[in-house]
Amino acid sequence: MQSDKSNKTPESPKSEDIKEFGAPLAQSPIHIVSIIGQIEGHLHLPQQNKATKYEHVLPQLVMIEQDASIRGFILLMNTVGGDVEAGLALAEMVAGMSKPSVSLVLGGGHSIGLTLAVSARHSYISPSASMTVHPIRMSGVIIGVPQTYDFFDKMQQRIVDFVCSHSRISEDGYRGLMMQTGEMANDCGTVLVGKEAVECGLICGIGTYTQAMKKVRELAGI
Repeated sequence: MQSDKSNKTPESPKSEDIKEFGAPLAQSPIHIVSIIGQIEGHLHLPQQNKATKYEHVLPQLVMIEQDASIRGFILLMNTVGGDVEAGLALAEMVAGMSKPSVSLVLGGGHSIGLTLAVSARHSYISPSASMTVHPIRMSGVIIGVPQTYDFFDKMQQRIVDFVCSHSRISEDGYRGLMMQTGEMANDCGTVLVGKEAVECGLICGIGTYTQAMKKVRELAGI
């Protein structure tokens, strides 16, 4: 008789959480929310893409808000950006929560990831990390009519309004970075590295994970 036993060691629930969500779901008093790779929105990305699914992150944020044992949370970020509406939804959720939050950009916080970085009460960027500020892009078939351009303009304004209301940069300053030419190949925009993101007013300060943890515990009063 053949044995049904498998040589594979089953993953523990905590291991599965890390694989699926980027961190264990049971963390207190400070919770870690990982935003890694590309932010996946309404459409599935190809399997080879590293992705953070917004339908996974939103429930985590709800859990943080409702769990009395959780006193605050850190957004640990290394993202190329992704779905604009999904990124804005997550950013609005973070900004509207009562639990104190701190974001830490490691590696990159590009495109719509920038809105998530500034949505926290306090933001840090590592010295070697970068952020790309550019106008929104859309893939697929676009109808060349005035209504399409109006839609693009409204969506862009939503991002500008959010970033400027949750950071120290002015609208003129942000649009200047967004529309700058000559810095990016075949595109307009600006790449900010470490302290440049702080100096222009987007990010609060240069920091490490230790500093981010210290800050969120300070904000939470623990």
